[in-house]
Amino acid sequence: MTTQTARGRRRAIGPAQEPRPVPAQTAERPRDPHRDERRRRRSAFRQVTDFAAASGVGQKAGIVLAAAGLILTATAPLTSPVMAANAGGSGALSAAVQPDVTAAAAAKIDFSRTAITTKGDPDGKLKQLLSSQSVGSITRAASAGTLGPPLDQLITASPFGYRVSPITGTVGEFHRGQDFVAQCGTQVHAAASGTVTFNGWHPYGGGNRVVLDHGDGLETTYNHLSSSLVKVGQKVSRGDVIALSGTTGASTGCHLHFEVMVNGNVVDPLGWL
Repeated sequence: MTTQTARGRRRAIGPAQEPRPVPAQTAERPRDPHRDERRRRRSAFRQVTDFAAASGVGQKAGIVLAAAGLILTATAPLTSPVMAANAGGSGALSAAVQPDVTAAAAAKIDFSRTAITTKGDPDGKLKQLLSSQSVGSITRAASAGTLGPPLDQLITASPFGYRVSPITGTVGEFHRGQDFVAQCGTQVHAAASGTVTFNGWHPYGGGNRVVLDHGDGLETTYNHLSSSLVKVGQKVSRGDVIALSGTTGASTGCHLHFEVMVNGNVVDPLGWL
């Protein structure tokens, strides 16, 4: 029974209804009888490898485990998927299984940069070119691009070959290299890896001069330098700063005179740059 209030709401005057009882759930949910057994079989090693596979760090985990002596097999990823036709001959393609690369426990792995020689590596390409044939028979098409630039920016001031001497005005003077524009003090780089065979004054107009021997009859020279940063017998790598440009010797202004010599004879440097 209810009564009406002044605001229009109804208020119960009878006894409150008892809440409905909720049946208690005493029965346990069914469990997989094989779950505990599978958990016991999962060793620590498998948990690590599963985590590595799921998180995409399989290679790193393999290296760590190999270093710890747990495994001696490493997976070498292919650069592109290997596809093979299925047995039915329908032409459908599927990814092939990647082979495992194994190594003895005492195998030595060398990740040194100098131990890797590929055609994509400039020094490797130059080394292969020089060792595959006589340096004197190398064509311009084969040598192009095998030497690095001696300056960060190459702007030709005077090309290789016959010219009018800028000093004496003599017609038909043979210019033994390429003159590149460079303010005095500009960094000069080694065109390729090699050994310094000369560092000093060149009495025939080169001024301060550095000569690098790249092996198999190939040499490069750097002339009119304001100063050098290497010494005779020193080994340098491609791109190393070996000197600063200048205007010493027979020079009319700051620049770099760059030469390429093959078996002692100068050739056009642009055929190698």
